[in-house]
Amino acid sequence: MRKVAASADEAVRDIPDGATIMIGGFGLAGIPENLIAALVRRGVKGLHTISNNMGVDGSGMGLMLEAGMISSHSGSYVGENRLLEGKVLKGELDLTLIPQGTLSERIRAGGAGIPAFYTPAGVGTLVAEGKETREFDGRPYLLERWLRADFALVKAWKGDTLGNLIYRKAARNFNPMMATAAKVTIAEVEHLVEPGQIDPDQVVTPGIYVKRIIEGEKYERQIERRTLRKA
Repeated sequence: MRKVAASADEAVRDIPDGATIMIGGFGLAGIPENLIAALVRRGVKGLHTISNNMGVDGSGMGLMLEAGMISSHSGSYVGENRLLEGKVLKGELDLTLIPQGTLSERIRAGGAGIPAFYTPAGVGTLVAEGKETREFDGRPYLLERWLRADFALVKAWKGDTLGNLIYRKAARNFNPMMATAAKVTIAEVEHLVEPGQIDPDQVVTPGIYVKRIIEGEKYERQIERRTLRKA
């Protein structure tokens, strides 16, 4: 079954207001740039987003924030986005901060069908408020629930028309986990090929998880914070 959408706009055509969306990437590395841009053009509102971080002002998910599309966000790091900081302080956006390893595992658990698990991360901190605590081998652990979404927007390096995906370097971050944890996974790739042109041993995300796929038109590949050593 060919899963190729005609365009990024066509791929996100049915994402409604109020949807819960996972968006892959780490900082600005491995983000689905074209799908995010299409979602901004669509102009949906009241979204509940799950992502490691919110990009930066004027780029990545920062564009969604500027368009007023997001009502709540769950992630592990938000320090590069001033607009997000302002919205949270004004009470205009509901923010849930999750330890990065816990965020990763909650998404993985959602894809694996594991409704909850115990972790030592966050014990004795604000993260533990309202959560069940249990002791194992003399150490306290928190009960954390899975994370799942209506849609997942992911980025891969190469994919075929059946939806099989290969990731490259830093893009292999939250993308593979999110691809398994949503009802509808939409992937964008830099190189779209025909079935048989990808070595099965290299496939990271099997096509069974992917409902739609597009080949991205362009990539800016911005650096979140450029740091250079002195000459």
